[in-house]
Amino acid sequence: MDNKINNKKEGVVFMPEKLYTQSEVNSLLKKQTDNLTSGPKDREAEANNLDVKNRQNTKNIANLVRKSNRILVSVTSRAFPFDLFPNTINIEEGRITIINRHFLSSEIHSVDIKDISNIFINNTIFFSQLVIISKTFEENEIKIKNLGNKEAVFARRIIEGLRIFENKQIDTSAYTKEELVAKLAQLSTTAIVT
Repeated sequence: MDNKINNKKEGVVFMPEKLYTQSEVNSLLKKQTDNLTSGPKDREAEANNLDVKNRQNTKNIANLVRKSNRILVSVTSRAFPFDLFPNTINIEEGRITIINRHFLSSEIHSVDIKDISNIFINNTIFFSQLVIISKTFEENEIKIKNLGNKEAVFARRIIEGLRIFENKQIDTSAYTKEELVAKLAQLSTTAIVT
């Protein structure tokens, strides 16, 4: 059979690449309608996936905000008989903030829990000094003097527990403040010799 189709009236000669049978035409039409009907389903599935991602991101942001604004423990230094410029250490879930007060000024250092490499306690008869070794600070160590002995030990235990949680990538935002402090105190119950 000759593949040329002549239209002598208009002087056009058309040569199709291939002649299709009726079953091939039906098959091509079916594929085209399947593609058209699956398009809205795919778009709906993409919209659902995007909605799920947005909800997850909103939840993650809410957890981060909650986690970053909770002070778990706050310890203030005290010198005998009184301290005019007490230093304070605020232990949050993701970082530690140290406030060193001076006459008409103060210094505030924040260290992320993940950047703490070690914590030491230097004890005397009446007071303790908490030394935090940081991976990122220029001086590499932060000292908080004149803390109560029990307060220093408790602060160290909480920080060590937070370090363990950070290393194991445990999300602490679901706990209440009291539950979290109790878990951290349980986690780091190593006896400290004084």
